[in-house]
Amino acid sequence: MPAQRPALAGNPSPDAVLVRRTMAEVAPVADKVTSYFYALLFVRHPHLRPLFPPAMDAQRDRLLKALLTAAEHIDNTPVLVDYLQNLGRGHRKYGTRAEHYPAVGECLIGALSKYAASVWDAETEAAWVRTYTTISQVMIDAAAADELRAPAWWYAEVVSRELRTPDIAVLTLRPDQPYPFRAGQYAGLETPWWPRIWRHYSFASAPRSDGLLTLHVKAVPAGWVSNALVHRAQPGDVVRLGPPAGSMTVDHTRDSGLLCLGGGTGIAPIKALVEDVAEHGARRPVEVFYGARSDHDLYDIDTMLRLQRSHPWLEVRPVVDRHGVLQLPDAIRAFGPWTEYDAYVSGPPGMIRSGVDALRGVGIPAERIRHDSVEELVAAGS
Repeated sequence: MPAQRPALAGNPSPDAVLVRRTMAEVAPVADKVTSYFYALLFVRHPHLRPLFPPAMDAQRDRLLKALLTAAEHIDNTPVLVDYLQNLGRGHRKYGTRAEHYPAVGECLIGALSKYAASVWDAETEAAWVRTYTTISQVMIDAAAADELRAPAWWYAEVVSRELRTPDIAVLTLRPDQPYPFRAGQYAGLETPWWPRIWRHYSFASAPRSDGLLTLHVKAVPAGWVSNALVHRAQPGDVVRLGPPAGSMTVDHTRDSGLLCLGGGTGIAPIKALVEDVAEHGARRPVEVFYGARSDHDLYDIDTMLRLQRSHPWLEVRPVVDRHGVLQLPDAIRAFGPWTEYDAYVSGPPGMIRSGVDALRGVGIPAERIRHDSVEELVAAGS
């Protein structure tokens, strides 16, 4: 989803009112809605079961969450269309086809009507049918357009795996054909050990002349994909990459400075943005606040300081939380002013939320703050 969410103009449409009323009703029983949705889907349409991972706990509510996120923004056309086009392109890697969408819509409405029975009526159902028709058509059209210019996925060979800490690895991949992406973007990745389970990782460099890709991966508890990449992947292993996504990219038509907040492996796309600015040759000021819970978590600080020595317009400030106190917002307020800067935030969801709040607090308007959406990051969890 795009980084910025413009305020809605005027009153919500009648459909949006009914859709949001339904969502408020089912929110306390979201797990039951999700389980019932998949039960309906697999019983009524068993031919769709192979599109999903064998262990559904990894998939869980990702599809439903995406549909509900889209429905929430039904009145906000720029945000909605951008989100859905990315979703439609990304779903090609699962083998999703246009004819699958009606079955999903039918089961979504079946689940909602059961668990929102107290507010469900013919008018509400009609609103959901219209909403889902809009959502699915944008996704279908985006996938069809993408099919004309790009594969559904790329194969990529692991060239190297370098352990930076016991649970963080830097992986270098060689895709089987040119992989077009922009600094600051991310992609879904599937390993051979967990088929049909995809996780999102940001690219840790700007596009390179040799075509190689770099990822920073932190093994998280019970994270199937992340643990496989950090502890199991070896040179020669082949993974699959989905299409690039994300809008946390640099607008090179502007000359404003960049204020970058990176926490944990969220420093990876920040490093890519710094390289991107350097390659474009503009001496735009770039300020990087590198947040961590301990000195140990500043695993890429040497690389960032080397970049700082090479580029006089770059300032890198490590910020370590002491005694569990979040220092990053205070550090941002201590420097500045930031009124002439565009802001970029990357890291764990909690850090993104606190970072965005801190940036708004020092006067940076929402439309100049870019980040990967928290919904997307939560869904990408492990």
